[in-house]
Amino acid sequence: MCIVDCGICVFLLQHRNRATAKRLIERYFRQLTEGCGNSNCTNEFCASHSAFQPLDNNSAAAKSLELFKVNAKLCDYYPSVRSSTDASSQMGSKMSVDEFSDVHYLTEHTVCRILGFCEEEGDYAPLIRVIGRIFSNADALMKSFRKDELSVTNNLESLTSNDEKQRETSKKEDASTRAALPDETPNGLPDACELTVDIDAVRRVYDRLLSIDQVEAALVNALIYLTPNVELDLEYLDVYETSPDYLNIFIIVMENSNLHSPEYLEVALPQFCKAMSKLPLTALARLSKLWSTYDLPHIRRMMETFQQLITFTVVSNEYDTENLVNDNETVVAATQCLKIIFYASILGGEVDVEHNEEDEEDSESNELTLHELLGEERLYKKGPRVDPLEKELGVRPIDSIRPLIPFEDFVNDSLNDVIEMDKDFTFFKVNAETKFSFQSCPFILNMITKSQGLYYDNRIRMYSERRLTALYSMVQGQQPSPYLKLKVRRDHIIDDALVRLEMISMENPSDLKKQLFVEFEGEQGVDEGGVSKEFFQLVLEEIFNPDIGMFTYADDAHLFWFNSSSLENEAQYTLIGIVLGLAIYNNCILDVHFPMVVYRKLMGKRGTFLDLSDSHPVLHQSLKGLIDYTGSLEHDMVLTFQISHTDLFGNPILYNLKEQGDQIPVTKENRQEFVDLYVEYILNKSVERQFKAFKKGFLMVTNESPLKYLFRPEEVELLICGSRKLDFEALEKTTEYDGGYSKDSQIIKDFWEIIHSFGEKQKRQFLQFTTGTDRAPVGGLAKLKMIIAKNGSDTDRLPTSHTCFNALLLPEYSSKEKLRERLLKAITYAKGFGML
Repeated sequence: MCIVDCGICVFLLQHRNRATAKRLIERYFRQLTEGCGNSNCTNEFCASHSAFQPLDNNSAAAKSLELFKVNAKLCDYYPSVRSSTDASSQMGSKMSVDEFSDVHYLTEHTVCRILGFCEEEGDYAPLIRVIGRIFSNADALMKSFRKDELSVTNNLESLTSNDEKQRETSKKEDASTRAALPDETPNGLPDACELTVDIDAVRRVYDRLLSIDQVEAALVNALIYLTPNVELDLEYLDVYETSPDYLNIFIIVMENSNLHSPEYLEVALPQFCKAMSKLPLTALARLSKLWSTYDLPHIRRMMETFQQLITFTVVSNEYDTENLVNDNETVVAATQCLKIIFYASILGGEVDVEHNEEDEEDSESNELTLHELLGEERLYKKGPRVDPLEKELGVRPIDSIRPLIPFEDFVNDSLNDVIEMDKDFTFFKVNAETKFSFQSCPFILNMITKSQGLYYDNRIRMYSERRLTALYSMVQGQQPSPYLKLKVRRDHIIDDALVRLEMISMENPSDLKKQLFVEFEGEQGVDEGGVSKEFFQLVLEEIFNPDIGMFTYADDAHLFWFNSSSLENEAQYTLIGIVLGLAIYNNCILDVHFPMVVYRKLMGKRGTFLDLSDSHPVLHQSLKGLIDYTGSLEHDMVLTFQISHTDLFGNPILYNLKEQGDQIPVTKENRQEFVDLYVEYILNKSVERQFKAFKKGFLMVTNESPLKYLFRPEEVELLICGSRKLDFEALEKTTEYDGGYSKDSQIIKDFWEIIHSFGEKQKRQFLQFTTGTDRAPVGGLAKLKMIIAKNGSDTDRLPTSHTCFNALLLPEYSSKEKLRERLLKAITYAKGFGML
């Protein structure tokens, strides 16, 4: 029977998914001609209904189209799932089928009863048939393993209504045996409605079933049959809206600990993931909340199942610019399922959904921008991008203090190797409604891949600003620069940069999105990246100079912090924020040393006690000792809610953490409040003016980029400062030579032998000396592109460097010993900027 030949093709062409619609109509056709197999069927549009009048094929085809148009009820089909064991014993199987034909859903008791029968008979065919029938039927599986199974099991005595109520109440109150979500998750997030699956019973059943080899094939075949129908139900019949218990199907299937095995990876698991990806947002959120309550081994197993499917699919296929991994339905669906686990891991760990910085909202203008006139408004939407599931759950990755599963475990390296980021970026920014972008699931991407996405975003913005510049010049007859040009004097670099950038930020902030072009007054040279890098180095060296007093340096932490009593105006802090933003925007690494709380605050979180261990380790230990103290605080420490710190000139400053704090003693009862207020003052209130200006400058450059959406605070630090992981073997392979040197020159061979023999500290000193920072860029030292150039014959002069070009000028010393001695002296006594 070919339904398309019956005049249905016109309708299908109008439907957004012809293949799926065709399958659904065929399902109606089969229901009208063959029935569902349920002798007690109540669906009047099913051949199994007792009052149904048989239809010929043509009439059934026309009727199936009508049922499709009105989303009529579809029955679940009860197939006969055969196994190799029952093929040779059909007569015995007939008796087995009749024995358990009344089983329409499963309970733990029912499975045990059938299992006991099979063990006694020495034949598992009856169990295999029941498992195949129930697990391939959405309605039957949805009704299976309910928490109130004792009240519905046929072979158990009925309970009185009072006993049943008491049993249900006790089950809900017993957290240890409770299988559904509570009214609130551990993180205070309310659940939409209570789930009804007895998870513990499901796990016990699987433990018994999966120990029987013959059952595995039945489960695989059942899942293969089940999932296409479930996918159709979710996509076209909105079945979850009318029956929230439909979610039970996914809960039960995911408890199968063998889903990652080869038998499932080929067909069953890909189809299941596609069906799960069709769940509405509220259902995905319920799943994420439920799984967040699971123990770590269970949630990790599910994460590894989806990861294994992604990896298996990626390595089993070949991808290029024409055959994109974005078009692979299995990889896309598994990634979307992995997102559920990702947020479950966050919810189930330590989370802080409070302590958020207030974002300043830009006043929207009704005037059309040039970007909108040029049709580029989709590329430059203002405001942060928000993941729908994140919004539904009310939790963000940045809210996570410690997830159940480390963020790094969600990265799939095999997938990252085949993603074409230029195409993926286009899908992310322009075709998000029609094409899947892996940047919509940034947790699965590594730093290199995400930084490539950011690079494309930055470069396209720069290109767009050049187009706008050309348009301005045509319309207004002006000749504005297509670059962000800064002309500065070396001896007045801060003043010149401050004045120029302040004017730009007030007159035309979009100029900050142009490619940076720096020129030092009185010096010739074209800025191809090196001059800009030197500019960044000089600005930071002066701004972090202790004589200026903008930042304080902690010797114990080797980090800088905002000076709360700084005399500098806010414009200076705005400048340093702009510099950090420009460094990201222009793909330049800076040698800055901030605690992680700075990047967390930039991304929208306020500083808390946990941040204090990084930024103020001595104070953190003192406050921790206060919290843990077992003696009498009033008599032994004599503390009040008034604290003291010193200003820029060493004068003491007293501050009341609360009104009349000097008269409120710190006790065991209020010491946590004292600590919270103390931390709030040190990390937030005392530096509010300085940090607000700093963040303002940073957002001037990055507010429209996907930075906040793609990267976590620790990854933003990597973008700005680089990685502390150093691979000098990779650096050697990518280093270029000039002035007569080559990789085969004897001095170059000696040089690398010396470098590889250095300790960690000496290697960092060398990197600082040569590049201006002791860290590697994103992607490792292989991305550094260092140059070693010949700088004359044997001499007593020390090696020198041009940090702006990552160039080492190396004389051709007469011996390896002299080379080592000269090199060590150069890197040891060179003043590394920013390192005080």
